Amino acid sequence: MISASIKAPVTRVITPLCGWLLARGVSANLLSAIGGLGASVSAIAFFSRGIYFWGMVVTLFFILFDLLDGTLARMSDSGGSTWGALLDSTLDRISDAAVLGSVAYFLMKSHDRLVPVLIVALVAGGLVSYIKARAEGLGIACNGGLAERTDRLIIIFLALGLAGLNVPYALMVGAWLLALASVYTIFERLLIVYHATKSA
Repeated sequence: MISASIKAPVTRVITPLCGWLLARGVSANLLSAIGGLGASVSAIAFFSRGIYFWGMVVTLFFILFDLLDGTLARMSDSGGSTWGALLDSTLDRISDAAVLGSVAYFLMKSHDRLVPVLIVALVAGGLVSYIKARAEGLGIACNGGLAERTDRLIIIFLALGLAGLNVPYALMVGAWLLALASVYTIFERLLIVYHATKSA
């Protein structure tokens, strides 16, 4: 899990920035909205036209707001809110769908055989998040897995960036890796929940 290994150093870097934003009255919900909506709009604007490299740069810029909103919420006096958590999670799902959906839309116009792979990756990624949310609603912790959201974003944005630089087969390899890793993570999380219910 890439996300687990980079979480601590990233948090150390962004904590001072979050403190600066908090002192100026910037809320975590505002950052969530800017990040989620900005990433969705930029993904549709660039990827649906096959502009992969600059689409990756601009969309990733907005997705990085997702690193800030959680830390900012934890640093605030309220410590975050239920509404804020729901808003952030919903916008994450929308931006993820916008990225993969826009790429699939562009490839669909040329009847590219990669389209079904991207659709599998999109659906599987949503299920990975759904299983965690549903499990937590039942009082079962369901963290971890091979491809958490951060891992999935790294895979697809690296693939899109390299594809935008005309690296052969970059998008194909990335799409297949993303789809397979996401499907594998579904079964991982189902097993986590299954074992939790058996040991309860």
